[in-house]
Amino acid sequence: MKLISWNVNGLRACMNKGFMDFFREVDADVFCIQESKMHKEQGDFDFGGYCEYWNSAEKKGYSGVVVFAKQEPLSVTYDMGIEHHDKEGRIICVEFEKFCLVNVYTPNSQRELARLDYRMQWEDDFRSYLKDLEKKKPVVVCGDLNVAHQEIDLKNPKTNRRNAGFTDEERGKMSELLNSGFIDTFRFFYPDLEGAYTWWSYMGKARANNTGWRIDYFLASQSLQDSLLGAKIYPEIMGSDHCPIELLLKD
Repeated sequence: MKLISWNVNGLRACMNKGFMDFFREVDADVFCIQESKMHKEQGDFDFGGYCEYWNSAEKKGYSGVVVFAKQEPLSVTYDMGIEHHDKEGRIICVEFEKFCLVNVYTPNSQRELARLDYRMQWEDDFRSYLKDLEKKKPVVVCGDLNVAHQEIDLKNPKTNRRNAGFTDEERGKMSELLNSGFIDTFRFFYPDLEGAYTWWSYMGKARANNTGWRIDYFLASQSLQDSLLGAKIYPEIMGSDHCPIELLLKD
């Protein structure tokens, strides 16, 4: 089973930059996007052969997640069920026979860490939400988690120490999540691989120089370890400031 995740930084813009070429070529069983920045009715796109599930922010042109699935899920749920988290279109959970797949766009702590306190609350609530899901069946989490977990996960760790996405607080919450029973699937296969990034600033030729961050992930419940077949990053795929990532699971 091939799973793809991509923060497209605006689906309508990405459509003009080759999105459908990659979508068709990669032929995923499930394709998850973050930062759709639109409501479904704002576009007239044809994702032939896929069931579509959209969760859009109340605020227009902001956030939003979408799941495209070849196989109709057993169930689909949206958000965490916590009102102050559930207005920004950040979570879709699709349930399949062997696992639940959670597509998430984690809130950014923003410049000068204006939203760090909220982010910490989100992290605790999201972890609890995932652990509740796990009581039913194993969980796969994909999306833009807005954190580079270890120094290996970004090009310039020392100069970014107190910047959003690489604070001690955010990294600590990521450690808590993994320690609660989840596998960072890319590091499972490539524990020491350097220069593997999924996001690059639009400034200063960052992508050309591979001055990037790995902030997009597939996490999996530890009980799924024997089902993990492979993980991949697609840095050559343009169209967004993020690139797509992949997880292969045994059917």
